[in-house]
Amino acid sequence: MSAVHANKVDLIAPPVAQTIQRRSLIVGVFAGLIAVIGWILQPQQFYPAYLLAFMAWLGVTLGCMAILMLQHMTGGAWGLVIRRILEAGTRALPLMAVLFIPILVGLPKLYEWARPEAVSQDKHLQMLSQAYLNFGGFLVRAIIYFAIWGILVYLLNRWSAEQDAQHVEDISRRLRVISGPGLVLYGFAMSFAAIDWVMSLSPHWISTIYPLIFIAGQGLSAVAFAVVIEDILFAYKPMAELLRPNEVHDHGKLILTFVMLWAYFSFSQWLIIWAGNLPEEISWYVRRLTGGWGYIGLLLALFHFAVPFVLLLSRPFKRDVHRLVWLAVWLILMRATDLFWMIEPNFHDRFHVTLWDIVLPFAIGGFWFALFFRNLQGRPLLPLHDPHTREILEPSHE
Repeated sequence: MSAVHANKVDLIAPPVAQTIQRRSLIVGVFAGLIAVIGWILQPQQFYPAYLLAFMAWLGVTLGCMAILMLQHMTGGAWGLVIRRILEAGTRALPLMAVLFIPILVGLPKLYEWARPEAVSQDKHLQMLSQAYLNFGGFLVRAIIYFAIWGILVYLLNRWSAEQDAQHVEDISRRLRVISGPGLVLYGFAMSFAAIDWVMSLSPHWISTIYPLIFIAGQGLSAVAFAVVIEDILFAYKPMAELLRPNEVHDHGKLILTFVMLWAYFSFSQWLIIWAGNLPEEISWYVRRLTGGWGYIGLLLALFHFAVPFVLLLSRPFKRDVHRLVWLAVWLILMRATDLFWMIEPNFHDRFHVTLWDIVLPFAIGGFWFALFFRNLQGRPLLPLHDPHTREILEPSHE
């Protein structure tokens, strides 16, 4: 594709991106100041809420990276039209790495295995702390996880940026070659991160399917997030001229795929543990089905799976971005609810929502969105000289 042809459409993000960036930063600062009060006055309630917010926004970040690599592997206009949205999301990873520091600071507030008095009274915890769950191993593994993700994000974004130069070789194969092993590395790193950061909240319980629920949820979060952003941009050029019903339909089908995948992993875990009926395994579910927590589980079954599944069977629904976006927003809320159901029952026997469970997602999310829209403005919304960009820019594209 020639640079002249690419310039027929102004591919820079519209001014609304800068407006949202400023407003997001204001929200982040305001909510962040309130969160500091919680950190000082109620640290026992602050840290579980912080872990919840951190995992929610990390899920969007890493989900963007996974979907981006999937697009490089499979190709197609569905991914090309949201590729720069996904790339901007991945470049929020340095922020998430910095925001991991409070979790290290609050380790004893979060994890039973990080409290010497609890370890000294439990032989199982003593074995775990010696072999795996200790501060040194926790820190080293976290550095490895972020290093793996960081290298992938760096290469994917650097090589993609090269496609904006006029005279550049076709690097599609290079992106495809790194994406295959990259997806495997992402899967392994995220699996161990889910074990370290969330499953170890219940150190006596283990599930081999548990990390897969996180991976499916992150993919769902990323696609739903991309639908929200493309709907915001669809009111302005150039997205109004780039996005077509076919691509929106593909995004809807991808959301349906991840909804079913999340439900499959979640039900499989429950079925295996229910069939085994072992005390050390069913304790995780007993805690989440009593004290009012069971209503949250029912809410997830109905509105994280059943209702979205039925709605997404409709072809017209999946092809209309203005209708699909409402479901996308709802599913993002359901992802936060799922994480809430996984994390909070470890700290409260009965259903309990704190102010910090609400404030901290806005605090982290405000800074995340500000960085995201800053990143989005840094590059054209399409890689100018990708071999497949012509398919999006051609007037005959449907």
